[in-house]
Amino acid sequence: MPETHLASPFSDFTDQVFQNLRRADQRRWAGAYLAGLLITPGKKSVRRLAGAVSASPTAVQSLRQFVSLSPWDWEPVMDELTRWARGHGPVSTWAIGRAVLPKRGDRSVGVHRYFDPASGRTLNCQLGLGAFLGIGALQVPVDWRLLLPAPWTEDAQLRRRARIPDEIDHRPLWAQALDLVDTLEARTSPTAAPVVADMSDDPDVALFLRGLSQRARDFVVAVPQHLKVLPVGERTPGAPEPVSARAHISSGNADSVLVTAPDGRRQHTQLRSVLVRLPGARPGATPEYPYRIFTEILPESRPGSMWITSLTHQRLDNVASLATHRTGTTTAVAGMERHFGLLDFEGRSFPGWYHHMTLVSAAYTYQRLTHRPVPRHMPCCPAPLPRNSQERLHLV
Repeated sequence: MPETHLASPFSDFTDQVFQNLRRADQRRWAGAYLAGLLITPGKKSVRRLAGAVSASPTAVQSLRQFVSLSPWDWEPVMDELTRWARGHGPVSTWAIGRAVLPKRGDRSVGVHRYFDPASGRTLNCQLGLGAFLGIGALQVPVDWRLLLPAPWTEDAQLRRRARIPDEIDHRPLWAQALDLVDTLEARTSPTAAPVVADMSDDPDVALFLRGLSQRARDFVVAVPQHLKVLPVGERTPGAPEPVSARAHISSGNADSVLVTAPDGRRQHTQLRSVLVRLPGARPGATPEYPYRIFTEILPESRPGSMWITSLTHQRLDNVASLATHRTGTTTAVAGMERHFGLLDFEGRSFPGWYHHMTLVSAAYTYQRLTHRPVPRHMPCCPAPLPRNSQERLHLV
């Protein structure tokens, strides 16, 4: 019996975001996997997803093959997801956030020992870097990069086992973050949305800041306390010596500002700020515009988060309010973990990891921006994927 296509907001969504998948069976299984993520309670194993969307005994195998082996390109899906999300409200920020995916053993692609600042523990995990659009009070994920430590790209056997494409190489955190910014730039119409990111544990954050400045992209970025900066406006003989941001900010002004979070909550906060420049400009280059570093004044002289921004022309309360968007990415990742199966996938292969992250991101973004249920009687039982899908993996 031929399948009947039932019109609904969910089917409209899947029609748009999966339209570039080349085969009709791939598009239907993408919708089935997405529906499973949205309606399956508890753990989102492939077996439980299949049971939620199909009575067929072959559904488990087909769903597993679709996410792990089927050769479909996730980038056009993320392009359409970005376009769909932008249609649901003005974008206030581009936020860069992290997903820490704990793993057992050493078989999952990119797994390594990583010190997680949020938990204060060293974990055996995969580390994903995500791009999030700030829409209203929400941050929704529209792209990801898997951080691959050098051993994963230098060992031919590991590359083969994880099906890492030849063109993928090890890139540091700051470079991956800039790549996400470049991808959003290419996907979207010109926008003044600033980049908000927590790079407070990245020793090479100055390279990220330079890259944003070269792209004329405004930013509000959490940086290490020891970031080297140059004072602005001091008349001293010779070139001034760089000092740490923490040491220099003690000379800044203290202000009481009213900070507004994305959800509308407001709070009076004591901040200290000062204008700075970054060292390392090329000799003879035109002097760059100054930046502003700022930090919250906490009791007992405890250090607060150190931020740097290019938005020196904006009021400090507005800039500090943008910094609160950092928590939105943490909230989004926690929501994807609890309700959308972010952690419920082995992620052994490079394509499989990106497929799963794309599908989880699509499910989260759809639910958070529409709050609509998935039709319970949606026909989610396409024919099994061809057995020779694995033979075409070179197309991924």
